[in-house]
Amino acid sequence: MSSKQSPESRQKVDSIIQTKWLIPMTDKGLVLENHSLIIQHNLIREILPNNEAEKYFHSNNTYSLNQHVVIPGLINSHGHAAMSLFKGFADDLTLKAWLEEKIWPAEGLWVSEEFVSDGTELAIAEMLLAGTTTFTDMYFFPDHVAKAAIKHNIRAHLAAPVLDFPTVWAQNSEEYIHKAMELHDDYKNNDHVYVGFGPHAPYTVSDEPLQKIATLASELDIAIHMHVHESSQEIQDEISKSGKRPLSRLQDLGLLIPNLQCVHMTQLNEDEIQLIADSGVSVVHCPASNLKLASGFCPSVKLIAEGINVALGTDGCASNNELNMINEMRLAALLGKGYSGDASALSAWDVLAMATVNGAKQMGLIDHIGTLESGKFADITAVNLNHVNTTPVYDPVSTLIYSAQASQVSHVWVAGQLNVEDGKLTHSNEQILKDKAHHWAEKIQTA
Repeated sequence: MSSKQSPESRQKVDSIIQTKWLIPMTDKGLVLENHSLIIQHNLIREILPNNEAEKYFHSNNTYSLNQHVVIPGLINSHGHAAMSLFKGFADDLTLKAWLEEKIWPAEGLWVSEEFVSDGTELAIAEMLLAGTTTFTDMYFFPDHVAKAAIKHNIRAHLAAPVLDFPTVWAQNSEEYIHKAMELHDDYKNNDHVYVGFGPHAPYTVSDEPLQKIATLASELDIAIHMHVHESSQEIQDEISKSGKRPLSRLQDLGLLIPNLQCVHMTQLNEDEIQLIADSGVSVVHCPASNLKLASGFCPSVKLIAEGINVALGTDGCASNNELNMINEMRLAALLGKGYSGDASALSAWDVLAMATVNGAKQMGLIDHIGTLESGKFADITAVNLNHVNTTPVYDPVSTLIYSAQASQVSHVWVAGQLNVEDGKLTHSNEQILKDKAHHWAEKIQTA
């Protein structure tokens, strides 16, 4: 057999991605050099050394990424996509003033189906260009978020909102839960959209709907995604109201189950960390948002040491100003070191896991995404390290986390379909997205 067979004798596949450094995230520290991903029918068929791939396969879509690190598509485990249209709208405010004086009134004025569609499409474009292939979203009109995700070929994990009070989406907790169930039924067989419950926070949802959500989530094996222990004020208010800390109340209501995803978690004592570990609850760390709103510090190093699954999210653009998971990984690593006083804590590999495999675990999607393996969806991100700021490369993962910029993301595939090529969106018109954003900004500013 010749070292390279003719196209006629080699099997044709949808795509071949030849890499310099391939980081499958199946084992910590594993770097495959000069390997190829063989893509067929939206899935990763095989991973082979480049010379082996050339022997047995050919494709009309072969990508030679010989200066790149190739990783699983990044997973943004918490956000409010449509709030991209509130980017920079309420900066430099305390959390209470930010929420009660700016965000909630603005949402009451402006949030609509059109607002959510336009804001989500803008957010999806930003996330794809920065290497994100899956995102969790907690916002109104999640049906329109689902449509935008399918339109732009990105995976969306929808935390359908639940609150006690009326909004443009529903009038009471019963209607919120009913709409979440309808949305789940609509997309239960869809590979791009996954639906769970998104009770906003302990202080905005009362006992009865929380108990109902816990029961339904267990029966359907779907997620409960919730802001928990986000600020010291939240803790104080709950103690004054019920005599309990929020986590203790959630435990009494039956919510501390593996389906629960607690977002922020900046106010934790040692007993609560152990409680989370024992319950199998996942935590979503949002370092930039927590810092910007001075909410506190998630003890991510302690959580991971206790075996708790910690994923990573950006939060929304109104409290972060960007949806950049590469920056979020770097910030998580630096914050973990500084807060713990241990420079070896939260390594580059640890935070890459938070943004890939851990995110897939907390969404219940680890069998489908989060690592690069045969049989999983071909959700793939490539970052070009042949730039001044990322040269030389001693360790591609360390270089990615501590030196790379989102602008170096060159290619992004979701389900084997190319969404970003040479740093440009393949299926979206950036100018149209920007024009819509400017239009909304003008309306909001002149109101």
